[in-house]
Amino acid sequence: MRKLLLTIGAAALFALSSCTVSYPGFATSNPVGSKVGVAERTIILFFAFGHTNLGIEQAAKNGGITKVATVDTSIAGGLFSVTYKTTVTGE
Repeated sequence: MRKLLLTIGAAALFALSSCTVSYPGFATSNPVGSKVGVAERTIILFFAFGHTNLGIEQAAKNGGITKVATVDTSIAGGLFSVTYKTTVTGE
């Protein structure tokens, strides 16, 4: 009985934990500026209605950036949702 409870507890802990994958990188040789732009979308229960632009151009537009220096994309997954995020820095 004790092993069963430990197994169920470990499975619940594993199922409720989330994971994040991030892919940072320099896009150009421009200096890293003080402006940050973000384009983000959260999908709940695998349903995505409508369209959200998660591109570099949209993230730069959201932050008022004209010269992109770095780009960071990340995917954070939970039990019922997944969040896609593009972050851009520059001037």
